[in-house]
Amino acid sequence: MRALFFLVSTLLVAPLYAADIRVLSAGAIKPSLVEVVAAFEKDTGHKVRLENDTAGALARRVEAGEKFDVVIVTAAGLKNLVASGKLESASAMSVARCGIGVAVKQGAPLPKIATVEEFRNTLLSARAIAHIDPTAGGSSGIYLSKLFDTWGIADRIRAKAVLVPGGLTAERLVTGEADIALQQLSELLVVPSAQYVGPLPAEIQHFTEYGAGVSTASTEPVAARAFLAAMKSDAAKAIMRKGGLEP
Repeated sequence: MRALFFLVSTLLVAPLYAADIRVLSAGAIKPSLVEVVAAFEKDTGHKVRLENDTAGALARRVEAGEKFDVVIVTAAGLKNLVASGKLESASAMSVARCGIGVAVKQGAPLPKIATVEEFRNTLLSARAIAHIDPTAGGSSGIYLSKLFDTWGIADRIRAKAVLVPGGLTAERLVTGEADIALQQLSELLVVPSAQYVGPLPAEIQHFTEYGAGVSTASTEPVAARAFLAAMKSDAAKAIMRKGGLEP
């Protein structure tokens, strides 16, 4: 794996110094990105300061003028940032997509979610449901909120919802605040005390596509572009697949 990263970075960068770049990432991508960053730093000597937030919050921060070198947001958000001149259009690229999944606390009975009816009944019978607060700009929270409205059960879900402004909803299973957690499946997989149950039924599954780009105001554009090149390597794609993403 390290050899692949080394080949990409050497051909495209061949740096004579170690750069320090700031990468802003949507939460669903971060778990896999941590491993990608470690390999990139080892192979190139560059340092990456990785920060995460909801995709919506990141887009707002970038539009407000926050300094960064690379940003990873939803495909729609990426397109808007390119249009507003915040990102180099030539650097914009697709990264991966991720669906929404369901988790419970380790050792708890696994709920039935194979069909739309089973999933809906599981939610209605749950004591408390943790999901991302849609007002925070998280992709899964926005979609689920609309889904509950469409089903006509928004009020019933709202009464038992544990809204998470950002971070990992499955952590609320560990604390006992919720007995069902819904989120991008890549984020459910990283909470050790949580049991991943499975994805939403295919008929209602929602995939969020993510893309990345280099800031037009980056002070280290060469290193930033090298990082994007490393993210396109076979090694990085393997890491993403292991983490629940579809490169």
